[in-house]
Amino acid sequence: MLTTQFDKTLRRASTILSVVLLTLFFIGASTGILLSFYYEPGAGAAYTSLAKINTSVGYGWLFHKAHSIAGNGMIIVSLVQIVVMFLSRQFRKSWLIAWVSGIFLTLAAIGLDWTAIILGWTQDGYWRFSIELGTIESIPFVGHLLRDILTGGGATDSVTVQHLYTIHSYIVSVFALVGAIVHLVGVFKQEKEMYATSTNEATELQPQPQSLNKEGAY
Repeated sequence: MLTTQFDKTLRRASTILSVVLLTLFFIGASTGILLSFYYEPGAGAAYTSLAKINTSVGYGWLFHKAHSIAGNGMIIVSLVQIVVMFLSRQFRKSWLIAWVSGIFLTLAAIGLDWTAIILGWTQDGYWRFSIELGTIESIPFVGHLLRDILTGGGATDSVTVQHLYTIHSYIVSVFALVGAIVHLVGVFKQEKEMYATSTNEATELQPQPQSLNKEGAY
């Protein structure tokens, strides 16, 4: 299958989006670390500490906003990249690595956003988490276990905030970092294979010089 200029453009776009994803992750991670110096994971204390960050801490509102934008941006960019990868027909050996890691990274980005629902301890976040927690609890066999892990076995309170803060900061974030790095490596391998294939195709399309008649012309 010949590699068209359209395929090359889309695959280069896929590589650029992979770099953007890793950049957004580092922005989210660095701002998250800075926010953690003032954030207090607890019922009521979470809302108060975030309000203090936004109003009293120098540039705290900027770091908070950058953290939120980076998280939402990861979801949007990862979904766009999956579409770009599909349209660019990346069906090579390294495609499997990039495709699987891309889906994994998208799920991790969504997981980061979901685990942050209640970390602000707002009314919208509380009720949204309560509704989705009921959906999780309805999962056969493991629903109650997952609910206990998230809430600490009781009602939605400070323990729930602490559990989600731990999952958000130390578990899902690590998965997202691994996924972003593996995905970037897989996409780079794809682009390397693409240029190697393009070179081979160009060589095959070149006209071959006619061989001289060893016996000579009469």
